[in-house]
Amino acid sequence: MEFFKPGLVIDFMRHRRIYMTVSTVLVVASIVALFYPGPNYGTDFLGGTEIQVSFQGDVSSSELRTALNELGYEGADVVEVVERENEYIIRTGEFSAITEAQKQQIEAAINTAVGGVEGVEVRRIRIPEGGDKVRIQLSADIDPSVLVGAFDGLDVNVLGVTQFGNPGSHTYEAQLIGVAEELLEGLAERFEGRAPNAPERIERVGPRAGAQLRDAAVKSLLYAIAFIMVYVAFRFDMRFAPGGVIAMAHDAIITVGVFILLQKEFNLTIIAALLTIVGYSINDTIVVYDRIRENIGRYRDKSLYEVINLSTSQMLSRTIVTSGTTLLSVSAFFIWGTSVIRDISFALFIGILIGTYSSIYVAAPLTEWMDRRFFSRVKARAKRARARQRKEA
Repeated sequence: MEFFKPGLVIDFMRHRRIYMTVSTVLVVASIVALFYPGPNYGTDFLGGTEIQVSFQGDVSSSELRTALNELGYEGADVVEVVERENEYIIRTGEFSAITEAQKQQIEAAINTAVGGVEGVEVRRIRIPEGGDKVRIQLSADIDPSVLVGAFDGLDVNVLGVTQFGNPGSHTYEAQLIGVAEELLEGLAERFEGRAPNAPERIERVGPRAGAQLRDAAVKSLLYAIAFIMVYVAFRFDMRFAPGGVIAMAHDAIITVGVFILLQKEFNLTIIAALLTIVGYSINDTIVVYDRIRENIGRYRDKSLYEVINLSTSQMLSRTIVTSGTTLLSVSAFFIWGTSVIRDISFALFIGILIGTYSSIYVAAPLTEWMDRRFFSRVKARAKRARARQRKEA
């Protein structure tokens, strides 16, 4: 499909300095935004508890925030699930329902209770980071009521003790009330007739796991950029590789900047979107690069400046069709998708727009600058050397 007359050549390179300046400003602003105000990290990276729950009556988001503050969950994030009535996603930094001091009290109480039973000793007590269960491994089986009694007098609510694993393992699990259960119980008392229903989902991520996920996400982006740079260098030559990689990084950084500006949640889903944007960006850039390389061999009398304008004009219809159809698909997900789908589709929408722009106004001008700044001088020296050799011969 052609949107423009064959033979039309648009001077895209004419205002390259203006566009490069605008891109530089946007990238610098996005990098500054990474430090201030900083990304709005989700539970995936910060750690904490996330609950998606609906209510039996009308509950506003402001009313829910007030109730959470009164229950002691200050700073909890409340996100309305737009496609469902009276349903919210509640995120709190609270991850464990018990403190380190309480963990020590629990271990001491279990040791004391089991120590009073002849022939049984405690081999191991394990309390996961979430603090919603206690696993106890003994040397022999014991009446679970003994373990239940160990929690009497402690400021810990235990739901029950059951045998865990194989019968011969002598392992028991005490189920405690976790952050999510405490929060929902408090909301049920607060709203009474409008109490929350059973939660749709509960997710818990510890601070240590969140930090590891954040580091792994950054590494995945850096590895992707590094390997793509190696690919472009082998696929073309060093004139093209820097422009493609810088354009790719440009797209990812500005997309992150937009998310920070709008204070949208930054989580693993957005990392997946950024990796998709990186792939889309380099794919679009390589298509333009391929045409530039073909035309370099075809029009040897033209400068690289002219070849880039010609090649980009030839690929313009293809770029509009590809980007346009992709944007239509992403827009459909944004309009009719769930809240999670909307975030990733919004990231892709921004990334596709910026990726299309960068292929024309970032990658190509940088390639022309690299050729003019470094490779043209090398060619000129080689040409002079050949001329001297011919004279000497």
